Amino acid sequence: MVNPKLRDDLNDQLCEAVLKLKTGEECYQFFEDICTISEIKAMSQRLEVARMLQEHHTYDDIVSRTGASTATISRVKRCLNYGADGYALVLERLKNKE
Repeated sequence: MVNPKLRDDLNDQLCEAVLKLKTGEECYQFFEDICTISEIKAMSQRLEVARMLQEHHTYDDIVSRTGASTATISRVKRCLNYGADGYALVLERLKNKE
């Protein structure tokens, strides 16, 4: 269930835009234009943290491998446990693609 505070016309437009992307190259082009490099790297890092948490890696292992802070790891863990299941959905689909 999506947080109602998040749902608005601008966020709807952003989600629709992402869904229009067809290739990895298009994703790189779009995200390079819409985000800073730091923002893209932060999102990528959080996704990897989520993957590692699902695989029951320790915080120390995650910090060592990703460079994420323990605060970031805790936030991602909280989202995995109590969030909207977005990480779980994407990680499952990525796993099934293998």
